[in-house]
Formats: sequence, structure tokens, C-alpha cells
Amino acid sequence: MSSQFQTQILKSIYFSGTQSIAEISAFLGKSIPVTTKAVQQLIENNYIVSGGLRASTGGRRAAVYNLNTKAIGNILSISINRYSIVYAIYNISNELISDILTTNIDHFNDEEIYQSILTNSKKLIDEYQHARIFAIGVTTPGFVDSQLGVNNSYPKKSPLHDLAKRLKDNLHIDTYIENDSSAIAIAEKHFGKAKTTNHALVINLTWGVGLGIIVDQQLFRGNNGFAGEFSHIPLADESKLCSCGKKGCLEVEASLESSIDYIKEKLKEGEVSQLSKHIDNGDKSELLEALIQSYKQGDQLSIYAIKKIGYMLGKGIATLIHILNPASVIISGIGSVFGNILLNEIQSSIHIYCIPRLAQRTSIEISDIAHIQPIASACVAVTQSESLTTS
Repeated sequence: MSSQFQTQILKSIYFSGTQSIAEISAFLGKSIPVTTKAVQQLIENNYIVSGGLRASTGGRRAAVYNLNTKAIGNILSISINRYSIVYAIYNISNELISDILTTNIDHFNDEEIYQSILTNSKKLIDEYQHARIFAIGVTTPGFVDSQLGVNNSYPKKSPLHDLAKRLKDNLHIDTYIENDSSAIAIAEKHFGKAKTTNHALVINLTWGVGLGIIVDQQLFRGNNGFAGEFSHIPLADESKLCSCGKKGCLEVEASLESSIDYIKEKLKEGEVSQLSKHIDNGDKSELLEALIQSYKQGDQLSIYAIKKIGYMLGKGIATLIHILNPASVIISGIGSVFGNILLNEIQSSIHIYCIPRLAQRTSIEISDIAHIQPIASACVAVTQSESLTTS
């Protein structure tokens, strides 16, 4: 039995959890006898273990199987956003087995950023030497070509253009890379609120506004693989310049970056807020954490800033509903922490801008997966790995 088919079985259990032979067979479209033989070999090689028997439904109780996390190994997850990088080690069951290491990006020199990624990756690997790493998963903003393993947002001479290859060469571990919003959509499809629907839009609310499009349970990538540039729909104030260099992009009014900028403007105008002591802090990651805490404590400026981006986000989502007619829209990413107040503003805006017949048939939900991007990075490594059965 080929190791490729065995890897497909391991991925089936990874994505769907405890499974019977019949369920694996249906998931992979293979016959029961072929699947049974491959499962038996995986048991003999200690890659999967018995999970007991399913609860009775009136007939014979089916034997089910789980992954043997110790035999398969672990994943180094690297999650890059605009101002920080998060490192963590997960096992094949998406269980965190290391501390989470977060470093700020306080400079924008590509070589320095790469060296920082390499240094901190080595640090975590050395600290958890007992945790054998079989793959590294990287998620990052930008025009990522996951098949070639490159980020086309950087020039070819930049070490961040071919980050995956460089990490593999330096760390001698298979490394895979994916756009952050695409990876989050994949993770939500397998483990989150997009699991039960065929057509979903997953909004990655972060420093920008990313989008992953699920069509017929598959990630839709578009002609060149870059579908989902939701941030740059021209729906906002045309007097504000976007990070892409154009004016009027949704990002300038519907992102966490825009909420921080709005708060800074209001504090300088004399607005009273718990955040006033953080106004001169140049560290945006710390300011975001302060925003989250002050929001939870009922700070009015913080609440209004989130309501403001929620309203604009709903306006953009209304446009997407008209074009794509999804069954579900899931708000994920860092910004999902703002929960119901964000959801209420989004729904209010959709009510104003969206045709009722379409809006009424589209559910809007907040993701319930904490640390979604690190989990998505681990998911990338499993999804793209060609073999999970080799040491």
C-alpha cells in the first residue's frame, strides 16, 4: 500500500477527527477492502490507534481510530502579521505543546525580519528538543503562491520572497507557506463554523481585512491564486490613503489598523478614555491589546471604534453577498475577539445595504476558534505535506 494513500488516511482523521473505516472510505472515495488493508498497516506501524467503538445505532458498533500523535510528530507554526510574529508547536491533533512565543516587528528590513524568524524558530525547536518537528507551516499576508512556496509581495531578491525554501534549507525541515486569510478559511472549513456549509466567506479581520472564499467545500483561489483581496474594495473615504497606495479602500475604515488610527485621532482631540495612557506607545501590538482590554471593561471610545469598523465591514460584506450569495459569513482572525458588538453593527449595515431576500438566507457568525492563525499555520503544514508516515 502506497505511503501516499496512508498519508491521505492520516489527513482524513486529522481533518474529521475520530473515524471508522467506512467513514475514511467514503471521505477518500476508496473501497472498504483497500481502506481496511491500509488502516491495518498504519496500526502495525503505530501511526493510528484504536479509539474504541462507536455508540450503537441499532446495528453492529463500528470500530473507530485516532491519530497517534507521538508517532507522527509535531508542527512548528509561524504566523506573520503586519506588526508581529507568533511561533508555537502543535501536535497532529492541533494541541498546543509549547509556550506561544510572540515577537514584534519593529523594523521593516526584510533581511532583519528573516534573521529574526530563523533565530526564533531555532530557539523554539531547541527549547522543545523532545518534540520532533516533521514540518513547518507559515502563514503571512501578501500574494502567496502556495504551490511554488513564494510570496510575490516581495521582490525575488528578498529573503521573504522564498521564505519557505530558506527556512527548509537552514532548519532542514519541510516548510510550507500560505496566505494568512486563505489558511484561516481552510482551518475554519475543517475545524470551525464553515465545516457544515458548502459555501462560506471567511473574513480575516486583522490589521487589514482578508477574505477566504469557500465554494463547494473547496477554497476558491481565482485565476492567479490571489482571490480574496477584500481590503481593497473601494468603498471607503477617498481622502484616506491605503497601505496599497490607493485611496478609498475598505481597509482604511474597516480594519483594526483603522480603529487604532481613529482612537489616536480622538485622544489627541481630547477624548477621555482608558487608552489615553497608551497613546504615545509606538508599539501597535501592545496598543491593540490595550484596546481589547479597555473594550472588555466598557470603555466608550473603544466600543465606538469597534462599532465604527463593524458598520463599514458590514457594508463590504453586503457587496460580497450580492456577488457570491454565500450560505454563511464567518468573522475570524484577531478581530473576532470583539464578538457580539461587532456582529450587531455588521448585521445593521447589511440590513441597510443588502437586498433582504439575499441577506435573510445568509448567516453571519463570529468564529469560536481561539488563536486561529497559529492553528491555520499548522493546518497548512498538514494540508500541503506529501507524507506523514516518514520519520
